Amino acid sequence: MAVGTIVWLGSEVMFFAGLFAIYFTLRSTSPQLWAAETQHLNVPYALTNTLILVASSFTCQFGVFAAERLQARSTGWRPRQWGMVEWFTLSYALGAIFVAGQVVEYATLVGEGVAINSNAYGSAFYLTTGFHALHVTGGLIAMLFVIGRAFAVRRFGDKEATSSIVVSYYWHFVDVVWIGLFLVIYVLK
Repeated sequence: MAVGTIVWLGSEVMFFAGLFAIYFTLRSTSPQLWAAETQHLNVPYALTNTLILVASSFTCQFGVFAAERLQARSTGWRPRQWGMVEWFTLSYALGAIFVAGQVVEYATLVGEGVAINSNAYGSAFYLTTGFHALHVTGGLIAMLFVIGRAFAVRRFGDKEATSSIVVSYYWHFVDVVWIGLFLVIYVLK
């Protein structure tokens, strides 16, 4: 299962490489448009949203550490005693906050006239960030399955731990992709 996921993530790398290529191509052909449209971006807001997503990667990894100990659930109230379920639930919450933050940002930008059909910048912005948001949503669904599986089995074993690890590969991948998108879209304006 882990090898198949890594191969699939390789295809996802190519998908996002294509989106980056579209973004850079359109940006190079319309520098004035990019200069004007990027003024609408709220970089501090996007940075905060980025830090939330990055934090979710750390909490996800703590969940993996618990899964590797075959500890599905908490043995106490302190985070050090949390199991995979608690850490993945926190990761899920942070990921959901990130997606909600993207929705708020989209609503703000549309209100300012930056829509997917307004110009090349809008198309490139919404395609790259929108596909990423869909991938994050897919990761959230996968986390729900892993959490549900931990409750469904009588004994949390190696198969369940492996599922947690594989979902973490995907989650870390979407985090790394977002860091690249954040740097390209918000920092290299």
